[in-house]
Amino acid sequence: MESQKHLFQLDNSIHYLNNAYKAPLLKSGEEAAIKALQRGRTPSNISVDDFFDEVTEVKRLYAQLINAGSDQIAMTPSTSYAFANILHNIPAKPGGKVITVKDEFPSDVFAAQAWCHKNKNELHFVGPNSNHRSEISTSWNQNILDQINENTSFVIMSSIHWSNGVKFDLKKIGNKCAKFGAKLVVDGTQSVGTQPIDVNDCKINALVTAAYKWLLGPYSLGMMYLDESFNHGNPIEESWMNRSNAKNFSSLTSYDENYRPGAGRYSIGEASNFILMPIAKAGLTQIIEWEPEAIQSYDKNLTAPLYEYLNLENNGDFANHLFSLPIPERINKEKLKENIEKRKIIVSQRGESIRVSVNVFNNEADIQALIEAIDAS
Repeated sequence: MESQKHLFQLDNSIHYLNNAYKAPLLKSGEEAAIKALQRGRTPSNISVDDFFDEVTEVKRLYAQLINAGSDQIAMTPSTSYAFANILHNIPAKPGGKVITVKDEFPSDVFAAQAWCHKNKNELHFVGPNSNHRSEISTSWNQNILDQINENTSFVIMSSIHWSNGVKFDLKKIGNKCAKFGAKLVVDGTQSVGTQPIDVNDCKINALVTAAYKWLLGPYSLGMMYLDESFNHGNPIEESWMNRSNAKNFSSLTSYDENYRPGAGRYSIGEASNFILMPIAKAGLTQIIEWEPEAIQSYDKNLTAPLYEYLNLENNGDFANHLFSLPIPERINKEKLKENIEKRKIIVSQRGESIRVSVNVFNNEADIQALIEAIDAS
């Protein structure tokens, strides 16, 4: 794969190495949004089928990315909304515990904390034994596995660590959870769309993904996968669109109590969002055309000069698209900040490190600019 920058409307004077913050819109996504806005001029152009067909297609595309059935996908406006639905339907083990990872994203933690308080479970934060790059992934994964036992109600964690890109062994974690009857709830926001993931192979019970990062979609929209164990649960809201007769507008006041199949009962009300859904569809369509495996390969090759400059080994412990960059001791951090700003390099500061997150719109010039900024500091 070559750089796909031509498919985006990026400013050539800016080196955007911050897709984990927010992805730029594809040209196709922008065009889809404009068409959607124009369609809204004349509401009579919006048919009954338009309330459902595009949502169905987005679910199908997302399901294809994660190897799931499209009936097991629901639409969500945010990860926090998704977690509220998911945890509302997970029973507590008496005197049990919930496991998450150290410095997990706040939305995941707040949801787990509220659930634990309500259900009298303890929340355990699991970290690595060492923060050294060559040891952090192995020890962190092993410590998570060691904590999962018969007292575990569920594990809630990101697919990779959102601030440093450490890869978690979801297959081993999923198998250990299944062994002890614990649910595995995964926040895939920082990897789904750019890194392969298989919910069946990893025995993931629930997977949540915000659309505005690696799915190249809009803000305030996301997707969640729920396995069949959730198919008869209780959603946190009751939308008419999630009922089995929703497509028959003339019979809505029959008040059908039956939900749509699979995870259909959990979708947000007004999921049809006529502006956001076309953007999401454009992003998912393009990602499937590229393929996550190819994206990871491109990102690895792209960042190889940066690893070489810093004398670091890319041993597979960190994601190729998102990783923390250790700053050499010789570097003046204030000077580095100035050099990054002067060269119009966009990255995220995470603690004592810089978080670099690349995508297929990046090219060699972006990486070289960052190398030069470090070297001049």
